[in-house]
Amino acid sequence: VTEVKEVSFNSLPLLDKDSSSRLGDRVMGQMPELVSQFYVSNLYTQINYNNEIIRVTPLEYNGIFKYISNCKDGVMGYITVNSTTGESNLVKLDKGMKYMPSAYLMKDLNRHLRFSYPTKIFGESNFEIDNDGNPYWITPTLKYVGVELREDVQGLIITNAIDGESKYYNVDDVPSWVDHVYNARLIISMVNDWGKYREGFFNSIFGQKNVVATTDGYNYMVMDDDVYLYTGITSVSSDESNLGFILTNLRTKNTRFYSVPGAEEYSAMSSAVGQVQQMRYTSTFPLLINLNNRPTYLVSLKDDAGLVKMYGFVDVTDYQ
Repeated sequence: VTEVKEVSFNSLPLLDKDSSSRLGDRVMGQMPELVSQFYVSNLYTQINYNNEIIRVTPLEYNGIFKYISNCKDGVMGYITVNSTTGESNLVKLDKGMKYMPSAYLMKDLNRHLRFSYPTKIFGESNFEIDNDGNPYWITPTLKYVGVELREDVQGLIITNAIDGESKYYNVDDVPSWVDHVYNARLIISMVNDWGKYREGFFNSIFGQKNVVATTDGYNYMVMDDDVYLYTGITSVSSDESNLGFILTNLRTKNTRFYSVPGAEEYSAMSSAVGQVQQMRYTSTFPLLINLNNRPTYLVSLKDDAGLVKMYGFVDVTDYQ
């Protein structure tokens, strides 16, 4: 759990994807020569970049005619948004990115991967940058295991977005700068399977003793140069209380369950909004922190424009 002895937000991603995208999209408005040629991708991948918590997303070709006009130079930049301060930047590249999902013919990312790895099953590609700011596409390769052929990650293909050079890694050999090997949907599916079947198949149907599930939402935390998925664990009876929470390393899939009984996240979100209900703010999905040795939810409160205006601390055990 991220420990906060003083009110310092330097290591916490306070902006969610929606707020980050609003801030990032406004950077394009400062570059009118680019707005007509490119659009901002909605990926906004949460990464740890040189000990800074940022979201990064590429520009994309704005249609086939704009691709024909710009394919020689490629896509000339990507956008970063600091998840703590909200600082947004358009990073211009010396050499443009030519292998993109919005490109055509042999520069189309999916076609390029298929011709390079014809026998692999691909997952969803993420956009990340290494510690030097070089752009890459991170594409997991999948396998299907068990009686029900459940999806799992077998390896990873790292593709240089500029020159298309690709390299395959086994899942245990992925470079440390890569943050997203496993996506949130896959991790939550695996955790729900564990919570449902850990006492056996028949128990999951009849007695349902100790059957648990993830709460309807998740967030990201950054620790030790890795990105972790956070979500609460609650009983299947939907009694608005949590039994604890999990943290999953999205690079290694290492997962730990922490027993912290208390209110589930949406009760805490409602409590924080109710404190300033006259403002009509909405709450982001919370982060769980250790505040003065008390488990505490930290939420960001946003206005109608999607901008963060306040922060709320809600005690987990006494969410009032």
